[in-house]
Amino acid sequence: MRKFLFIIILLFSFRSSDAQWAIMTQEADSLVLMGSDLIYNCKFDSAHAVFREVIGKYPDHPAGYFLDVMVDWWRITIHRNVSAYEDQFLEKITNVIEKCDELLEENPTDLTALFYKGGALGYRGRFYAQNKQWFSAALDGKAGLDIMLECHKKAPGNHDIMLGSGIYNYFAGALPEKYPMVKPLMYFLPDGNKRLGLFQLKASAKKARYTKVEARVALLQSYYNFEKDYRQALLWAEGLHQDYPSNPYFHRYLARCYNRLGRWSEIEKHWRQIVTRSIERWEGYNNKTAAEGLYYVGLSLQRKRKYEEAVKYFKKCIELYEYMKEDESSFYLSAQLKLGLTYDKMGKRKYAIKQYNIVLDLDDYNGNHSRAEKYLEKAYK
Repeated sequence: MRKFLFIIILLFSFRSSDAQWAIMTQEADSLVLMGSDLIYNCKFDSAHAVFREVIGKYPDHPAGYFLDVMVDWWRITIHRNVSAYEDQFLEKITNVIEKCDELLEENPTDLTALFYKGGALGYRGRFYAQNKQWFSAALDGKAGLDIMLECHKKAPGNHDIMLGSGIYNYFAGALPEKYPMVKPLMYFLPDGNKRLGLFQLKASAKKARYTKVEARVALLQSYYNFEKDYRQALLWAEGLHQDYPSNPYFHRYLARCYNRLGRWSEIEKHWRQIVTRSIERWEGYNNKTAAEGLYYVGLSLQRKRKYEEAVKYFKKCIELYEYMKEDESSFYLSAQLKLGLTYDKMGKRKYAIKQYNIVLDLDDYNGNHSRAEKYLEKAYK
């Protein structure tokens, strides 16, 4: 779960007369925007170099340190199930908080320090949530929320700040509905408002200077994972993929939206491209991404009655999951059943029966056992 008690905060200082904190030079502003684009296009080493330049120019300002955390956050985001960047991410978060605390010791109302400390706590809360460390996530979420509300009082109309409000309002309303286990942790936090949250996120996506991409990502996640409004999700996925075509996170969401909407020509096109990029080892296009792509290409080929090719893709999908030792994945389990169905379509009944028995030896997923039993008795047509 990426979307728990977290406050995504502004990536740089506001240009609002109400913000009352130091504005950096136009040069630094340009560096931040350039570095952010590099992050979303997964040019992480280049982004890191840009933010180190910001730190060099402003060593006492927390902005550069916070932005450098974003590099590792997105590395964690696109490299699923890879823990290599997690320790570094947490270390950098701690450094941001310490930098902010140094400023707050001199001036407890320093808005710059409050702002970036709130952002650091918010991202750490997200990290804890996706690792199912719920209590730690709740503590950081509460602390980040309190700081964000204080910042909001100083600049209530700022659309970058509005991102944090929108994320909290939406997910504080949506998460307890989807995950009842979260409800006890929400007792000491303000109630959310999903409708208001979506409104605030859209405003931020349209008018924010520094956080509009994060707002678009939050809207994509909201509509796809919680609202189940795949047409709306597709609009955000298409825009993000168009602007950042090298980002596998946006690419996967785009392809998944096409899956949900049954747009088969786009399904095969994009999942084939994802598989190819995985083979070529593009940043973030890893074995897990390739295995998912192999499954969907196989499904598309099966639908087009290209059964021989479909069998090859389902087998490659299964082999890759076994290589990764992820034989409990939903795609692995589904590919096993789809392979049996394809053999039946080819008239290879002996192979189909063998495959259905394999399905019955595995974990049941989405009714796979009952379907396998059904087609053991009578061939799939």
